[in-house]
Amino acid sequence: MIIKGSIDINKPRAEVVAVFSNPKYNGEYQDGFVKKELVEGEEGAIGAVYQILYKQSGRDMELTETITNNQLPDLYESNIHHEHMDNTMKVRFIELDSNTTRYEYEYVYTRINWIMPRLMAILFPSMFRKPPQKWLRQFKEFVEKQ
Repeated sequence: MIIKGSIDINKPRAEVVAVFSNPKYNGEYQDGFVKKELVEGEEGAIGAVYQILYKQSGRDMELTETITNNQLPDLYESNIHHEHMDNTMKVRFIELDSNTTRYEYEYVYTRINWIMPRLMAILFPSMFRKPPQKWLRQFKEFVEKQ
């Protein structure tokens, strides 16, 4: 399953990328975000591994992110692993003019091995599309307030 989207943000690309690349801001636009910690490698480098913790519906959800390509301010790619699913993430930041940046994303779910998420992906694919779209709107609002 592939999920794509984009949003135009009324801020220069450097400011948008600065917020995106600093995990201290993730809780401002990602519901349930608790923390993101480097566990292996060099901060922001290809091969760096992060543990990301969310609390959703009173339950902890732990993800592992491995950077596969970091060409910021243009492009950022990573693999995200959860015990029940894996996906790849590709993010592009396109400078539309000196004060407008397009944030494009693409998530490709490469493995879903638990029956409930698999059924939801088949029967209700919008459940996988809604959170990234919501976080993107919240990201835009947060960045534009800075």
